[in-house]
Amino acid sequence: MKFIGNAHLFDEFREVLQRGRLSSTFLFVGEEGIGKRTFALRLAQSLLCGQRPAWELTPCQTCPSCRQVQAGSHPDLEQIARPADRSFLPVDIFLGDRQHRMREGLCHWISLRPAAGTRKIAIIDDADYLNEEGANCLLKTLEEPPPQSLLILIGTSLHRQLPTIRSRCQIIRFRSLSETEVVELLLMQGAVADAQEAESLAVMAGGSPAIARQLCDASLRQMRSELLETLAQADWDSGELARQIVAYMEESGTEASLKRQRLREVIHQAGEFYRHHMRQQCHATTMGDDCLTRALAVAHSQAVLDEERASDCVLRCFAALAQVDANAHPTTLVSAWLDDLHQLSRGCPTTS
Repeated sequence: MKFIGNAHLFDEFREVLQRGRLSSTFLFVGEEGIGKRTFALRLAQSLLCGQRPAWELTPCQTCPSCRQVQAGSHPDLEQIARPADRSFLPVDIFLGDRQHRMREGLCHWISLRPAAGTRKIAIIDDADYLNEEGANCLLKTLEEPPPQSLLILIGTSLHRQLPTIRSRCQIIRFRSLSETEVVELLLMQGAVADAQEAESLAVMAGGSPAIARQLCDASLRQMRSELLETLAQADWDSGELARQIVAYMEESGTEASLKRQRLREVIHQAGEFYRHHMRQQCHATTMGDDCLTRALAVAHSQAVLDEERASDCVLRCFAALAQVDANAHPTTLVSAWLDDLHQLSRGCPTTS
């Protein structure tokens, strides 16, 4: 499959592989949805491919090893991620459960000899959710990686990684994609069939592939429109907006993880509104779709939400996202978050 964006990384890794200087531990960082995991899998498949040299980074896709990587069943490739019902990557993933401590789990698995090839590879997604306990489990493996092993951690930001992890990994920064690249990605992945719709989604998402894919959902676009229209007003009813957001969450069904995902989407959109308004107050360039532009114009005409207040609201949205990840009760979280935004946007102190 074609890889969109960050072509420079292919050149860098090809050179490293040709020289035989591949590190044992990497931390891939960059915004969600720009290809970090796809690149990690391409690298892993290239290293395990039985037909083509690894440095080409073009695995054959047809040999038994390549097919096993595609199926997620290669015995020398382990992929782990945070369970949907957990706030952090659990210790059991790394050390095995209490009955099998140090005899199962990633750290034990990667210490074993390769089963089929010459290398064992682990891809740890959601590295943002490594807490101190989980990170400590990995330290020995990161400090003294077994021969012919490769660990790739994937996160969104260096600031979300513990210092003990950052200092033991080679950091690879993935650049954000342009709106043109996001359009190409949406069309290639079949998220939308129409180029004009893909362009509209890319603009709404501010060039973020992950947000663009979320906005393929018409119900989120409708919720976003109502949210921005409300937040732009000089005064708004936090209780009524909370009821709307809770109803939007409930539409996803009974699965708690889906409700939390919907809440993350709403909080992100609110944060983007305040971020763009803050940039506008600083006379910086802001770009967005018609819905965002109208909301910003209304907020500007109300002359209530200044730069400092908008900044406070952005920070409160960041805090709310962290609370979602910590499995705070969603209905209570929504009410407290919106009450705080209502107060902060008017320069009033909050109780949180």
